[in-house]
Amino acid sequence: MKKICKTVPKNRRLFGKIMRGTITIDTEFCKGCEYCIEFCPKKVIHLSEKLNVKGYYFAELKENEENGCTGCATCAISCPEAAIEVYRE
Repeated sequence: MKKICKTVPKNRRLFGKIMRGTITIDTEFCKGCEYCIEFCPKKVIHLSEKLNVKGYYFAELKENEENGCTGCATCAISCPEAAIEVYRE
């Protein structure tokens, strides 16, 4: 029996479509654990220089269209506070 393994090419195409998405981060729930930053395959999340009400530096999406979010939801899955929502185009 043969194993068939399909992978997503580096140019973000899946079944002929370019994968695009965006995220929103609830800054008041984010505690700056950096799990989303570590696990993001496109590295489009960084810590803000601002503090939230609880005194944590919170994560935010970088503004960069060329290497933008694919909507893979890895960040949302890794977030222990469930502070990230993913939207796919």
